[in-house]
Amino acid sequence: MARVAYSYEVEDETKAVKAMGFEIPMSFKHAVEICREIKGKNIPKAMRFLEEVIDMRFPVPMRRYKKKVAHKNVPRWYAGRYPQKAAKEILKVLKNLKSNAEYKGLNIEELIIVHAQAKRGRSLVRYVPRAFGRAVPKKKQFTTVEFVAEVK
Repeated sequence: MARVAYSYEVEDETKAVKAMGFEIPMSFKHAVEICREIKGKNIPKAMRFLEEVIDMRFPVPMRRYKKKVAHKNVPRWYAGRYPQKAAKEILKVLKNLKSNAEYKGLNIEELIIVHAQAKRGRSLVRYVPRAFGRAVPKKKQFTTVEFVAEVK
């Protein structure tokens, strides 16, 4: 199993924290949209946003992957969804980021997420039996997410 490096270089390691979720079984497209929405927020605000998505109170705007997506009441956008599974997994990574900041002794309110990225992981191929002795492939997608927060 190869390790994935961070694609963001930090200027000062003492004022930054990192966290990565490696090959999580969730949708890559949902992870990209959630990461886009989280970037630029502080950690408690991002965690609150994900909890609202899990409770289906606030939709995630689907800006890139928006084909055949229903309209929701999203501010400044028209298409949105409630990707609960991806939000739960990304919330775990954000809790890890928060605990890393507490370990380093940084103030959580001052940390702003400057880098949020989703990468495609491996895809696990399985086969589903069909009629007349055939079988079709079924792929399970894994996604790696990484977050870097800095004091601004």
